[in-house]
Amino acid sequence: MDGAAIAGLGMTELGRVYGRSPRRLAADAARLAAADAGLSPGDLDGLLVSHGTGGSPGIELAETLGLRDLRLLAQVNAFGATAGAMVSYAATAVLSGSATAVACVFADAPLSPERSAGSAYNRDAREWYGFGGMTAALGLRSVNSFYALAAQRHMSRYGTTSEQLGAIAVSTRAWAAGNPRAQMRDPITVEDHQNSRWVSEPLHLLDCCLVSNGAIAVVVTSADRARGLVRPPVHLWGWGQGHPGHRRERGSEFGLATGAAASGAAAMKMAGITVSDVDVCELYDCYTYTVLVSLEDYGFCAKGEGGAFAASGALGPGGTLPTNTGGGQLSAYYMWGMTPLSEAVIQARGDGGERQAPANDVILVSGNGGILDHHSTLIVSPHPKGA
Repeated sequence: MDGAAIAGLGMTELGRVYGRSPRRLAADAARLAAADAGLSPGDLDGLLVSHGTGGSPGIELAETLGLRDLRLLAQVNAFGATAGAMVSYAATAVLSGSATAVACVFADAPLSPERSAGSAYNRDAREWYGFGGMTAALGLRSVNSFYALAAQRHMSRYGTTSEQLGAIAVSTRAWAAGNPRAQMRDPITVEDHQNSRWVSEPLHLLDCCLVSNGAIAVVVTSADRARGLVRPPVHLWGWGQGHPGHRRERGSEFGLATGAAASGAAAMKMAGITVSDVDVCELYDCYTYTVLVSLEDYGFCAKGEGGAFAASGALGPGGTLPTNTGGGQLSAYYMWGMTPLSEAVIQARGDGGERQAPANDVILVSGNGGILDHHSTLIVSPHPKGA
């Protein structure tokens, strides 16, 4: 066997999509992914499931899909790092012979017509008890607050500016203009970024990702089998994870370093490449700051130089390192780690249309979960490994 590959991609409507439960959305995405590969759901003998805020779907998705005699079934959760982890587990199962075609599915539906998008991920006040309540008393009551703290620490240490973060928002929106699925496609400027309201200083509204309903699935099988299916295979060259376990205390690396350093090194070693070989980056961009610190930890620029690198125009259309070519989570849709993974598949297949990157031989995909607690990296390509 000469490796594993993604053979199918399924995407439901994404964004303000109402009237379908996460379980229904997940089933739709899984069926679409199988059909995209030229398979039926009955051809799947593996299913890995991940969900967002609603607690569904779980492994009961197999029953919804009518799957029988599965050889691999599990619910996986490493927050935003889950998509990369699921694909690596699926690839390992295929390479070992313990499964032959594995669907990896994510679904979430935090939006409702009656609630604001900003309230979808708010912590319940009932969670603020014991020592955990001390952070809430200090004003750290949301994920936004913790990422703002991390961004502020990077700014304090390295002189990173809000305008440099704004350059990431601008380049990502420029890519989104070419993505018909993107929720936000109108061009923005750094001035627009600076004038957008504060969410949690130093993060403006345009530093923060969208909230979306929907589901995305991929089908992983052997590269040999994928070559005989309907769509061009997206070969999996390497993968890795990193879970640094930073303590949020004085003297720690919180806000300055992430698990991208460990997961990226592992994935690139497995793939047999270095950062100089990467043509396209699809990075987990829950915030503009996450892109900046991930670029540093992967080694695309030196530590502390991420802001200048972003401000140089390197990440946008026409830049030297096309990054988040579909608009990412900041401007396209927020499906946790499936956002960067789905765009990587689109780019590797050459299906990007007007947003297609000029070179797509090696694509790096990142996932970030928790508050910089978990990280996954995939290296994918339209070519077999070693070609």
